[in-house]
Amino acid sequence: MLTVETIARVRREHAKGKSIRAIARDLRLSRDTVTKYLRSGDTDARYERQDQPFPQLGPFLAELDGLLERNERQQLRDRMDKRQLFEALRRSGYAGGYDAVRRYARRWADARVTTAAAKVTEAFIPLSFAPGEAYQFDWSEEWIVLDGVSFKAQVAQVRLCHSRMPYIRAYPRQTQEMVFDAHARAFAFWGGTCERGIYDNMKTAVDAVFVGKERKFNRRFAQMCSHYLVEPTACSPAAGWEKGQVENQVGSLRQRLFIPRPHVKTLDELNRQLEDSCLAHARESRHPDDRERTVWEVFEAERQVLVPIRSPFDGFREVTVSATKTCLVHFDRNRYSIAARAANRPVQLRSYADRIVVRFDGEVVAEHERAFGRDHVRYNPIHYLPVLARKPGALRNGAPFKGWELPASLTKLRARLGRSDEADRQFVGILAAIPEDGLDAVDEACRLALAEGLCSRDAVLNILSRHRDGAPPPTLAAPPTPPLRLVPAADCARYDRLRSITPEVDRGAA
Repeated sequence: MLTVETIARVRREHAKGKSIRAIARDLRLSRDTVTKYLRSGDTDARYERQDQPFPQLGPFLAELDGLLERNERQQLRDRMDKRQLFEALRRSGYAGGYDAVRRYARRWADARVTTAAAKVTEAFIPLSFAPGEAYQFDWSEEWIVLDGVSFKAQVAQVRLCHSRMPYIRAYPRQTQEMVFDAHARAFAFWGGTCERGIYDNMKTAVDAVFVGKERKFNRRFAQMCSHYLVEPTACSPAAGWEKGQVENQVGSLRQRLFIPRPHVKTLDELNRQLEDSCLAHARESRHPDDRERTVWEVFEAERQVLVPIRSPFDGFREVTVSATKTCLVHFDRNRYSIAARAANRPVQLRSYADRIVVRFDGEVVAEHERAFGRDHVRYNPIHYLPVLARKPGALRNGAPFKGWELPASLTKLRARLGRSDEADRQFVGILAAIPEDGLDAVDEACRLALAEGLCSRDAVLNILSRHRDGAPPPTLAAPPTPPLRLVPAADCARYDRLRSITPEVDRGAA
């Protein structure tokens, strides 16, 4: 290949009037080479290899082609990058370098392109954020294997704009209570929050989009921002580059954490892994603006200026529902039991990310772990005990009591009572004391009754009554007798005067 200096000499000699033959002879070049550079006007030699040798990669080309074919058929979010293709080949015995795999994969992709689409060049302005100034929030959808079944998890992605410290958490939904929970956990993970939050126009946050940057934020979302002293900022519609940091985080962490798909038993297990991965990623990644420090080191400095959090936001979404006569409320295609006193009444249901709380007349009448999916029923047998006291026959076939795991002493006493209508009435009478005295107290009373050889409702209730009454009240001392101003005199003669009755009176009485 000719050097730049040789080409320059050829051009100068020809400009002075020297012939191509003379130039070729003096510089020991072929006339075709001299003619080529004089006609093209190139000042630099270019050479494109027609046949690329693969001394190390050659035996693995067929396998690499198969990997590239399968990878291209995957959805974009599930595709492996060139580094992951390289690692897959290494597991098959490839001992060469990464660059050979990268070059081959790029040429393979270029060869697949049949038409060249016009590329529109877009220009952007790089952004800079002060420590503690802003964070960005977004959702992504990631496929995982949950308890052996493929499941599309909704992943909340949060990122500090200055330090680039990430936080991600997986949920079953993208509902408002999940948004509240993701913020609370991200702020607790960072140890504080920022002055401003940058969002897209998600329906759980924005009720109406007006001209320009004006937005009408959801009432509950605005309450959350007020609680954390955060000013919400919404991006322009379809302008994801306005929160480009978190958009970039979605792609980079997807390759790192969700390809291949993680296998977990529960979402809690996955979320623990994701938190550990966020910490590991921050400690090993260089900060893009400060290459001398890692993301974790910049975050440690930014943490000092974050807005402190006094208490987490009570992140629930409240709806009013009607309870049925069977003491059930319907929410999100599932059913939950409530206390019998709220049956057939309107109640306020508060949905959290992980639980359901039902209130009636300002009091909590039910609290359950939240169910996802459909047609699940969450029973609490204690809710039905007031009804069971009136209908003891329902103890055998009542759905809330199927599989009810009672404490050891209650289970033993029920076995001692046997199976009969009278035994059911006796046992229901004992269970009826649970709402007032508590399950532990009733179980302890059953243990004491069995220890004394007693096995009846009256014995258990008597023990509960004694424990409820506690120690006897202390004896009250009588107040001192007040002194008399007129002390009576002892005069027994008064009784003799009563005995002296005149005869007339005596005869009249007769």
